[in-house]
Amino acid sequence: MTAELWVAVGSALWVGILTAISPCPLATNIAAISFIGQRVSRRSTVITTGVLYALGRSLVYVTLAVLLVTSLLSAPTIAQVIESWINRLIGPLLILVGMFLLGLVPWTGSGSSLIARLGERVKGWGVLGGLALGVLFALSFCPVSAALYFGTLIPLALKSDSRVLLPLVYGVGTALPVLVFAVLIAWSTNAVGKAYARISSIERWARWITGGVFLAVGFYLTLVYVYRVL
Repeated sequence: MTAELWVAVGSALWVGILTAISPCPLATNIAAISFIGQRVSRRSTVITTGVLYALGRSLVYVTLAVLLVTSLLSAPTIAQVIESWINRLIGPLLILVGMFLLGLVPWTGSGSSLIARLGERVKGWGVLGGLALGVLFALSFCPVSAALYFGTLIPLALKSDSRVLLPLVYGVGTALPVLVFAVLIAWSTNAVGKAYARISSIERWARWITGGVFLAVGFYLTLVYVYRVL
């Protein structure tokens, strides 16, 4: 892979992790951890359920990205517009996402109540319930996760012409805390509380730092590609 693609992959992974520890998606991940914790009697089952949960989330994000990126790039006129405007759009989009992360643009709600109810029903599905929960919770977009996915990942995928790799990495990032907790649950339930406390403590700092970086980069790209002053 080229250096530019490596940077894009790293960015997709970080945006996925940031999505996972943001308040709204974190609530769904906590529900998934609770579901996985019910299978603590067998280590292999706990790990398998966590992996299937990550797979379910990744499948949703990859499928959406394939549909969006392919449809946008398949039409010659749209592809030309995107090619000529993508650098101009990324700056303002990063500014908007950065404002969301810093709390400058308020958001409300905790996701779809319908999907939350469906999530309760699949808890009796055994190991495959992990896959179903991953799919359902990935579809439960809230303003923060929607801003990060549609406002950051999709433009990044368009710019890199990556329909699968970047969304897949992003999906793994969104499920990474659950995978970590699955390992902790399998080997040491006492470590779960400590790990959760650390994630909760770093969430605000990670969100603020990333929001600040997004604002700085967004303003820079806007000045360069929109106003052409640098």
